[in-house]
Formats: sequence, C-alpha cells, structure tokens
Amino acid sequence: MKKLILLSNFLFALILSSTAQEALFNAQQIISPEVHEDNTVTFRLFAPNADAVEITGDFLPTVKMETPMGEMDGPGKASLTKDENGVWTYTTEKLGPELYNYAFLIDGFRTTDPNNPFLIRDVASSTNIFIIGGGHAELYKTNDIPHGSVTRRWYDSPGLGMDRRITVYTPPGYEKSTEDYPVLYLLHGAGGDEEAWISLGRTAQILDNLIAQGKAKPMIVVMPNGNVIQDGAPGEGSRNFYKPAFMIPKTMDGTYEGAFEDIIKFVENNYRVKAKKENRAIAGLSMGGYHTLHISRYYPNTFDYMGLFSAAIMPREDATGKVYSNFDQTLQQQMDNGYKLYWIAIGKTDFLYDANKEYRAKLDSMNMPYEYVESEGGHIWRNWRVYLSQFAPRLFQ
Repeated sequence: MKKLILLSNFLFALILSSTAQEALFNAQQIISPEVHEDNTVTFRLFAPNADAVEITGDFLPTVKMETPMGEMDGPGKASLTKDENGVWTYTTEKLGPELYNYAFLIDGFRTTDPNNPFLIRDVASSTNIFIIGGGHAELYKTNDIPHGSVTRRWYDSPGLGMDRRITVYTPPGYEKSTEDYPVLYLLHGAGGDEEAWISLGRTAQILDNLIAQGKAKPMIVVMPNGNVIQDGAPGEGSRNFYKPAFMIPKTMDGTYEGAFEDIIKFVENNYRVKAKKENRAIAGLSMGGYHTLHISRYYPNTFDYMGLFSAAIMPREDATGKVYSNFDQTLQQQMDNGYKLYWIAIGKTDFLYDANKEYRAKLDSMNMPYEYVESEGGHIWRNWRVYLSQFAPRLFQ
C-alpha cells in the first residue's frame, strides 16, 4: 500500500511538472508590449512563417468604419517589421497617458498578443490592454491606497420575471463601517452588460483613486445589465457560453426603464444606503445615456444627479412603451421637481453629436438647467472613462 501511495504521489507530481513545462515552453519568451522611459512602446510577435503582420490599436490614427450604428471612427493599422529570427516589431511614437487597447493582424487574421495576458472583452471582441501612466491615466491604475470591493449579486426582478445578475462596487471601509452611503447607478451601452463598466470602464480603480484623493465622496456604484432578455452577461447567465451581440431585442423599447425600480428596491433593501433623492445618481454611456434620460424622467422625483455620456438620443420605431409617453410633460415635471446636476458630455466627432445638440436645444427652449462638456474624439471608452472621472466628483457634495 505504501508503494502504491508513493507511486501515486510521483505520478501526480509528474503530471503537474509536465503541465507547468508545457505552459512554459509554449509561451513566447518575448516582451510585448515594452513601455520605454520616453513613453514609446514596442510590440513584438514571433511569427516566422507569416507574410505580413500588422497592429491595430486606439493609439494609431483613426479611420472611418461601417458599424451597425452607422459610420464611426475606428482604430487604424500599422505594419510590423520582421527580423532574421522571425520576430516582428513595431515601435510607436511617444504616447500620452491613457489605457490603450490593441490586437495583431497576421496575414489578415486578427488575434491577440500571446505575450500579453491582459485582455478586455468589448461585445464579442477581445483586445489586449496596457497603460501609459501620468495625468488622468493614474486614475486607471491600481495604486497603493485603500480599495473598495466588487461583488456580483443576483436580484429578483418581478418586472422582468427572472433573477438577474448585477455588479456592485462598495467603497473602501464599507464592510467595517456602520454608516449609510449614497448610490450611483451606472449604465452600460449597446453590446455591454454588467461587466462592461467594471472591466472596460475601470470603475473600481477610478472610484478608489478619487476617494483616496478626497475628490469624490465614498459611494456605492451599481452596474446593472441593461439587456432585459438576459439574466446575466454571456458566459455568466443561464444561457452559459454564446457569442455576445451588439444589439439584442428589447434593449431600447422601454422594458428596462419600466422595471428599473426592481434594481433600486434590491439595492436599498440589501445595502446600507441613504435612500433619498439627494443621495441617488444615475448615469450611462450611449444606450445607457438613453436609459438614464428616460429613467430619470419616468421616475421624475427619484434622482438628483443625472449623467448623459454620449447619449444615444435618437428616434426608435420600437420605442412605443408607456415609458416614452408624455415625454414633454414628464421632462417638465422632472425640471419642476428640481435636481442638483444634469450633466451632458460628448465628443466632437461622435456620430451622436448632432442628436445631442438637438436635445440640448430642446432643454434650452424649456429653460431646463444642465451642464455641458464637449471633448475631443468620438464614441469611445477613452472618453467615457474620463467622463466618469469628471462626473463622480460632482456627486453628493
């Protein structure tokens, strides 16, 4: 028996060793990306049999691209150079502070960098990421400061007839504290889900850093899934693994907005919150900005702070639900009830720029107070992370 146990332990160790060696020897022993002291970045890829290798990333000049939502700005491409060892290389110009993403194109086939394990998913595409520090990008880094907690919870939604997954950020010290906190409801765009703001938006890092710097009040941030036919993100809900889609049914037909009280009730019954209008904020990007506009109007005495980030303010044929009726009257009521901040931000080259301009003209005609921020760039996460870092310090002051 003793010999059998020893043999079993030996075989187990051998399996672990071979697995570790396989992971080691299958990996390319190449540094990519390599961020230099002057903030240029070198990318490398070992592909000796490739005829052409390109890189695409948001640090390259933009190009026009056709998307399901029309023509938009997209990342350009650059060619890598092959050396005698079969390693392809590309070095950027000096880059400014930012969280960047990129992918390789090997003979036209798009793939991620095998030397960079850090990835984010945007709808159905995965890209590598890296950070150039300094300036606003310091907010995107995990620094040596107190940290909040990020949890994924499930809540009952009677309005949608299912249990649903939600992401919740609680500020540093929440677990040991007895105090109540204000709440920001932060909504994603089309193709996103309850993972979008926490991964692509760097919400936890931004809030941790702003709170540590004394620039934002400690707050709870609630990030729901705005796709009402899903109980959770692809790979996390009951449908398990399937390809995410950009626009799915019922995302902008009023169903989500009409059932939003289910989320508020869950949060206020399960977290220590200040359950009053002056302690509730709601904001969202693109489709989430559209939801923010209509939720805050449909429940006109619920939120004191609204943030519309590149809001998808556009007419829709499926927008026939009760939520969209009496638009002018409910918007007027929202104004008459009063609020502390109605914040609108958009990039100058965003394809939704004109729609937002028309909406601001409507607010001007009503004398409805708002603040407006216009930035460079288009419909991109680079803007939305900045908008969050500008909006959060304005809350609950």
